[in-house]
Amino acid sequence: MMTQLVTTLPTIEPALNEQPSSDAQSTASARGKQRRRVCHVSLGLCTGGMERLLVEFARCYDQDLYELHFVALHNVGQPAEDIRAAGCTVHLLPDRRGRPWAQWRELVRFFKKLKPDVVHTHNAYPHFYGTLAARWCRVPVVINTRHGRRIGTTWKARTWFWLAGLMADRVVAVSDDSANLCQVDSSLPRSRIARIWNGIDLSRFTFRGPATAPVAISVARLSPEKDFPTLVRAVALAAEVVPELKLMIVGDGPERSRIEQVIAESGQSARIELLGERQDIPDLLATAGFFATATLTEGISLTLLEAMACGLPVLATHVGGNPEIVEEGVTGYLVPSADVDALAAGLIRMVQSSARWSELGLRGRQRVERFFSNTQMVSDYERLYEELLAKHVVRL
Repeated sequence: MMTQLVTTLPTIEPALNEQPSSDAQSTASARGKQRRRVCHVSLGLCTGGMERLLVEFARCYDQDLYELHFVALHNVGQPAEDIRAAGCTVHLLPDRRGRPWAQWRELVRFFKKLKPDVVHTHNAYPHFYGTLAARWCRVPVVINTRHGRRIGTTWKARTWFWLAGLMADRVVAVSDDSANLCQVDSSLPRSRIARIWNGIDLSRFTFRGPATAPVAISVARLSPEKDFPTLVRAVALAAEVVPELKLMIVGDGPERSRIEQVIAESGQSARIELLGERQDIPDLLATAGFFATATLTEGISLTLLEAMACGLPVLATHVGGNPEIVEEGVTGYLVPSADVDALAAGLIRMVQSSARWSELGLRGRQRVERFFSNTQMVSDYERLYEELLAKHVVRL
């Protein structure tokens, strides 16, 4: 599928020389002005939380005001197909990661042809090279979204982020926690940092409420920072008190074999089901009583929001943006990370408070509706675009 998609993506030259459709021309004529051209730049468009958010940009943007283009610097997958299905253009640039200044030249060439009003980069690598290229081409507004909590562990990565941050109009963090870390790690002034929470498609994750069975579900990429071994061991410990407890783990990744080993060693094969990558997440959420995560770090977790949108109470670690999503005792419970005993106690508490699941789940849905919808997220970014574009006009 990936090879086919790469070959069917429009090449840069034809995509930039295409004439607008008659519908687009009539819409622009009715408004009496040209739509603002926004270019999203990411390393890739394969499966992942950041890529899913880019799909939401394509589905929810104001088509009367904006024209969206998406640039991938490395590889593409299903999110690229979803973006194109939403009516936006995807451009796959040659992968120059081994030749960084060749990557910069590719971006300069692209921006000179596209002439965007806004370049919106995502995460560290596109932030540095995309911002440099955009400024070289005199793009009016440049912003970056920092989707995780870290900007890099080496002095070189931190220096590059700081330099790009000084050249960008804003660095957007997806949580208050991430915004604070961004200021500390990058030494950028707070005025150059904004916070916009992630959002999800509420129409896809409709409210169903929790199931009655004491089944926990955890949905995530099976990577080290999600700390599934701790969750498995906590389930084994909690089962001594609540033997009816079961766990479904949904996802795939590099830690799968290790997690399978921990499940076998703890003797929990009958209690813990490892389902792999699935496309029917809303239906799976509807079979669970609550959501559980042992993650060690987090920005704003989309899977946590999706579970709450479906009406599940949640048990989450007190890290990153999780406390900004979960209201303790109102929509779920928070426990320390990397602490098997604390997580096991949380699981026991959750099972024993099943009478409150419906109440917690309903309040969770209401909180997501109020603060974490995809339409709210995109409109917040569009307001930021307009604010910065207005300042650019004033400076001119």
